[in-house]
Amino acid sequence: MERPTIMHHKVVKHILRYLKGIIHFGLVYMKGPQKIGTFGYSDSDLAGDLDGRKSTSGMTFYFNESLVSWNSQKQKTVALSSCETEFMAATTAACHALWLRSLTSELTGVESKPMTMFVNNKSSIALMKNPVFHGCSKHIDTMFHFIRECIEKGQIVVEFVNTEEQRADVLTKALPGVKLAVMRQLLGVRDLEPCQD
Repeated sequence: MERPTIMHHKVVKHILRYLKGIIHFGLVYMKGPQKIGTFGYSDSDLAGDLDGRKSTSGMTFYFNESLVSWNSQKQKTVALSSCETEFMAATTAACHALWLRSLTSELTGVESKPMTMFVNNKSSIALMKNPVFHGCSKHIDTMFHFIRECIEKGQIVVEFVNTEEQRADVLTKALPGVKLAVMRQLLGVRDLEPCQD
């Protein structure tokens, strides 16, 4: 902010051009079945921050295929592997999933089913589901092992999803134009301009 350069000016112009192109985009919520289905996606990059080498976590949560909650934030600690960074991202998402599960139960008056979370790293899923697999995870902060307890109690179910279908991917890294358009579609973001009069 104190000493902007020509590079900064170009980046700001790039951002403004992008925003101008998506000004009419938004989320569309359709009336769905009375039975509420909730699920979420958790993803992360590995050491995406070039200065501190911290990773970025992303999560998206849906009620009946409608995006209702999303978050992207830098992780608090440096991860040593993609397994560890995905594990940490999923734990953060699990805390949010439990809150959404509780909110859904409170709003509908119906006991919530386990929240399904989709993760695209098989090693981190194995680490979440197998408490004996701790040889590789002793260095991970204790607070991140919370997700194991959620899985054991049946509050959360973790399933694998291919990277191409990972809806939280767009929140963790820059994507090429074609993949960004696909991710927008998966998130439920639509061009609303034709709807306007």
